[in-house]
Amino acid sequence: MSERPRLLPLLGGTRHGSRDAMTCLYRCGNACDHPVPNSSDNPYFGDLVDAEVSRRGVVRAGAVGALVLGFGGAAAGALAGAAPAAAAPATPTAPGTDEALAASARPGSGALSFKPIPPNKLDTLVVPNGYDHAVVIKWGDEVVPGAPAFDVRQQSAAAQAKQFGYNNDFVGVLPIDRRRALLVVNHEYTNEDLMFPGFTSQDALTVEQVRVAMAAHGMSVVELERVTDTGQWRPVRRGRREYNRRVTALATTFELTGPAAGSAWLRTAADPKGRTVVGTLNNCAGGVTPWGTVLSGEENFNQYFVGGDGAPEELKPKLARYGIPTDVRYPSGSRKWDRADERFDLAKHPNEAHRFGWVVEIDPFDPQARPRKHTALGRVKHEGANVIVARSGHVVAYMGDDERFDYLYKFVSDKKFLPGNSWVARKHNLTLLESGTLYVAALTGDSPAGEIDGSGTLPADGGFGGQGRWIKLVSGNRSYVDGMTAADVLTFTRLAGDKVGATKMDRPEDVEPSLLTGKVYVALTNNSDRGKTGKAPADEANPRNANKHGQILELVEERGDNTAETFTWSLPIVCGDPADASTYFAGYDKTKVSPISCPDNVAFDATGNLWISTDGNALGSNDGLFATAVEGPERGHLKQFLTVPLGAETCGPFITRDNRSVFVAVQHPGEISGASVENPASTWPDGDFAKPGVVVTWRLDGGPVGS
Repeated sequence: MSERPRLLPLLGGTRHGSRDAMTCLYRCGNACDHPVPNSSDNPYFGDLVDAEVSRRGVVRAGAVGALVLGFGGAAAGALAGAAPAAAAPATPTAPGTDEALAASARPGSGALSFKPIPPNKLDTLVVPNGYDHAVVIKWGDEVVPGAPAFDVRQQSAAAQAKQFGYNNDFVGVLPIDRRRALLVVNHEYTNEDLMFPGFTSQDALTVEQVRVAMAAHGMSVVELERVTDTGQWRPVRRGRREYNRRVTALATTFELTGPAAGSAWLRTAADPKGRTVVGTLNNCAGGVTPWGTVLSGEENFNQYFVGGDGAPEELKPKLARYGIPTDVRYPSGSRKWDRADERFDLAKHPNEAHRFGWVVEIDPFDPQARPRKHTALGRVKHEGANVIVARSGHVVAYMGDDERFDYLYKFVSDKKFLPGNSWVARKHNLTLLESGTLYVAALTGDSPAGEIDGSGTLPADGGFGGQGRWIKLVSGNRSYVDGMTAADVLTFTRLAGDKVGATKMDRPEDVEPSLLTGKVYVALTNNSDRGKTGKAPADEANPRNANKHGQILELVEERGDNTAETFTWSLPIVCGDPADASTYFAGYDKTKVSPISCPDNVAFDATGNLWISTDGNALGSNDGLFATAVEGPERGHLKQFLTVPLGAETCGPFITRDNRSVFVAVQHPGEISGASVENPASTWPDGDFAKPGVVVTWRLDGGPVGS
């Protein structure tokens, strides 16, 4: 086949803000070009700048200064100096727990005194003055000791299964001691245009190349070491590195747990007992548990399957609710993985799709342990899952289903968390997500409907807010949804949410509780369909029609009890250009606020500040990472901390418990229509062709980040 012409616009606009059409194709299978899967009748609730690049490719805010288009009122604030504190002695504890990290610096006062960086379109990572950064690991680097050297022209599945995978998303850093830690990373999806030289089409790929792509999905576990006594970390490159591990879509076996495990919906010819699954798909965000494991959300799994037209007729409505076309064999943009493994053909194996869309738990400290898919947490397009231990001792996991007009969930464990750092406690806690109660959220506003007109104008009471309740779907083997068994509810959780009247939200992505306050924060990324003909208009939780920029939702559980069944909610941040009247930043002076668009992932630092990463910035500049206080007089004072290179998304923000290091995943750099290995739109990070990678940022004086 002839080579396609390569046209390289700077940034291509799509229905997801400035996300390029190439990203829409590979990341979610052009979801926005297909009908919204939720057709239930539930009520909807709803500049280019001159810069000086350091020897590491860092652009400091001091070099950029005020030379930026469209950025008004940049907050001042000198960088507060702080000398590193003396290191605390390490204590013998179970690995992976917070106690396992002896802090080498004070977390700081929590004041976000860094000077915010301006929006930009630079093909590099930009960090504030007084900070530096380094690439920790990137696509093709060695993970499993002895992995072959990366060669983009001679890739093999066997090599990729030992190397760092593609398009890293979630990042977790679990301490071993003060100087060592394990980096755990999701590899969400692949982009064959940017992986294989001479790529022309999926059909033209060899079967071995398809297998390379399968091996580039999944997760990586990599042992890190601190660089001297700074906030910088790097991979350990010597010794046994016994924890280093690749989990792939190609060959890793997973155990199914919980009430739906073994049900008829999960049985296949290859697994007649419905208890084991090969691979994990489209792993997006995740979370680190208090017992030292990592949770990973399987998101847009639907795009990997073909043959929906040949699936049993009675199954087709269920497949369609999860975004799997049932009228064609090969949906538009299909990866055609059935060429390498026929289980992805639903005409032959209709239940295989049901074995994806779960929350995965991996124990990075036990490389021999089989990772698990927890059916008790339900099956949706999971962005991720984040856990808090309630006052009662029960574990509560919060989750979002990343689709336009889909739902917000939480899970409360049957068993209680066993505190302490013993291995006995850890063994018990590893069972906490296998049984419990699954809920879906319903929200109502507290303002008259006439005050919500789709413009984003604040209602008379001065803020968007209201009440909510958690609707019980299933508890153990007992279903609370008429006409559905427990296995039905957990396998087809979206349909259960439809039946009980859950609130349709605008792409609920990352959901994270603050471990300091117990309040819960939800990234609602955007919804360009809001208010369109035949679609729901704006409401108090989704106050703008044609919502391009998204918002942050804050939930406060009744009496501060995370197991409660009622809550209040508000929108502390309605994203966009602060000069736009439709934006809101908790009442803070908007002339001092950084512009933000399309919040995706959220995280907290050790002092309780909220950090927000973006995906698809619809304001025309690169995506980035932002921080704000959520309590006190600085609540809503949002400041941009970094930006990622051209075409990239900022993923997986993780701030270490000593507050000295900020990790981010730079996903899909240079993913711009027409780009290729030979003609890249970005040359980050090595100056040749784009490679996704993980970056760590730290203060040059060793002090706490943000301060």
